[in-house]
Amino acid sequence: MKLNNLRGYKDIVGTITHVPTISISRKIIPYLFLLPSLLGLFLFRFYPIILNFYGSLYYTSYSSQGETSIFSGLSNYINLYYDSVFWNSLKVTFILNLFINPIQITIALIVALLIKKDTLFNRISRTLFLIPLGISIAISSSIWKILLNQTYGLINGILEFLSIPPQPFLTSSNQAIWCIVLVASWCGISYWMIFFLVGLQEIPNELYESAKIDGSNNWNTFWKITLPLLKRTILFVTVADTSANFLLFVPMYMLTKGGPNMSTDTLMYEAYSSAFIYSDFRRALTLSSVLLIILLIVIFFEFKMLSKEDY
Repeated sequence: MKLNNLRGYKDIVGTITHVPTISISRKIIPYLFLLPSLLGLFLFRFYPIILNFYGSLYYTSYSSQGETSIFSGLSNYINLYYDSVFWNSLKVTFILNLFINPIQITIALIVALLIKKDTLFNRISRTLFLIPLGISIAISSSIWKILLNQTYGLINGILEFLSIPPQPFLTSSNQAIWCIVLVASWCGISYWMIFFLVGLQEIPNELYESAKIDGSNNWNTFWKITLPLLKRTILFVTVADTSANFLLFVPMYMLTKGGPNMSTDTLMYEAYSSAFIYSDFRRALTLSSVLLIILLIVIFFEFKMLSKEDY
């Protein structure tokens, strides 16, 4: 009896273990794991971009029967060409990025070089430099709006103590854009510093020791060892920082509303104004498309310049 039960048990186990297998090529397996992320990327990134370009090719006609979307081809883009507000926004966007990107990247790299060694002082310094990361850019902009206030701002209070006349800051056409650079840099420098710290820690110490033995000074070591080995990090930070600053919106919205006299009216803020203030959604879609095209062109040239073997 026990022998028969044992044989039956073996038959059952054998049946379970012989499960038919599905042959899947090993080349396909990585893509199956990436599929959920790729679907999310398409649905939440590429699909809205496609809809944006598609919507910019139409204009909205209003009649007694309601709204009607009519295909207009490139007429929305042609209208932008003759739009002085667009050209002003384009100029402001390029001026802002021309200064803010080098400032953020250079200071972030310098700070990372100064605090890269693992000492007690540098640990405290890292903590202090990382404080802006714990504050959202909206809250940071609100704080800076108080600090830069012409009447009761702390900065003007310090200037008055130093016998310097109070400055208009956010209400001045000449100073407002520099206030945006200040606020955005305060928020961004600590973020990019983290990437430079990681890149510096990946450089072997043996290279620095060999350079020191050969009599190389700090300046030559930086140009011959540190900078070339940080090439990939610099490329990533430059591209990511450019993308972030071309799409910068919160400081303009919180501090200046694109003013005064449209001195901080970037393409991103102009697209927002067209859509949600003037309800001109077709113009907003066209501005967004132009902004994306310009950004891709700028990033392309950055890749071409920073991907070379030598600086």
